[in-house]
Parts: sequence; structure tokens; C-alpha cells
Amino acid sequence: MTSLNRPARLNRTLLALCGLVLLAAGAFTLGTHFRLLTVLAPDSPLVPGTASPPTWALYAAAAAGIVVALLALRWLLAQLAHRPKTTTWRFEQNPDTGRTELGASTAIAPLLAEVETYPGVHSARGTLAGQQDNPTLALVVTVEQDGDPTHIRHRLDTDGLPRLRQALDLEALPTTVEFRFSTKTVSRIQ
Repeated sequence: MTSLNRPARLNRTLLALCGLVLLAAGAFTLGTHFRLLTVLAPDSPLVPGTASPPTWALYAAAAAGIVVALLALRWLLAQLAHRPKTTTWRFEQNPDTGRTELGASTAIAPLLAEVETYPGVHSARGTLAGQQDNPTLALVVTVEQDGDPTHIRHRLDTDGLPRLRQALDLEALPTTVEFRFSTKTVSRIQ
């Protein structure tokens, strides 16, 4: 199954790596302080002199800083990409007569339009991810202050999702629904 939170694996890996580096640095510092490691003599200077480092060392340090900054920026941008990867579905009955291609966003557009008509729903967005043989649906429904998420979920389970499964010819469609509450009070004239 396609992960619904793609950056999670990257986050765990980077945090584990940073944690290991910090643990190793802490263990090295404690070991040196308590003289378990004799890497440095207690009376030796930390740097071998007071002269400025060579120019290439400054450029190398700047380049390393830029690389680290770019990696940190890439990591921050990965946090924004929390939408699962979508694909184009291909329906082929007979390759000689042609095929039908359906974009995942096009496939769920009617469901999203229907969910927005449910009482108490301010807006809805979603992503149909994964391959055609193993899809996953992730919905984010923004509910008005007087909306009832239980009723909305019931309507999804009894009306919207069965129609989508039938339209896509799927027996099962694993779905996650995230409810968010709108901060705006919307008044409707009837």
C-alpha cells in the first residue's frame, strides 16, 4: 500500500541519524572529559596556533555550510509534500481497439463535489493514490462549526464511497478521512 505520509520515512531516518551523531558526540565528549579516551592531552592547545587557516579551508567550510543548508531546505520542502503520489489509471479491454486513461484527480472529482453538498461541510479535498490494483483514498473534509462529523462520515460510508467504488470497479478502497473545523462562520440564506 502506498504510504499516505511520504515524508514520514525521511523524517524518521534523518532524526535517527541526527540522534546517533549527537549520542556519539556526547559519548566522545564525556569519554574525553573523564579521560577514558586519551585523544587529547589535558594541557595541549585545542588548535595548533593562532595563524589564520588557509583560504581553501574557508572555501571548503563555506561549501559544506551551503550543502548542509540545501539539505535542510530540501527536508523542509519535503514536509510540505504530504499528499500521496497519484497515478493515471489505464483501462484496457482489448489493446487493438484502444484504451481509456483516467487521472486520479478526475476520478474523485465527483465524490468531492458530492461531499461538499453534505450538510455542515465547508469544503472537501482528496487524493486517490496508489496503483489501480491497490488504491488508497485520503480525504480532508473541512466542517463548519455546526457540522456533525459523525453524520458526514456515515453519509460517506453509505452514499459517496460505495458509488466511487462502483464507478472505479473496486471491491475495496481503503480510505482515511481527516476532519478539520472551519474558523469562519458561514451564514446561508434559504
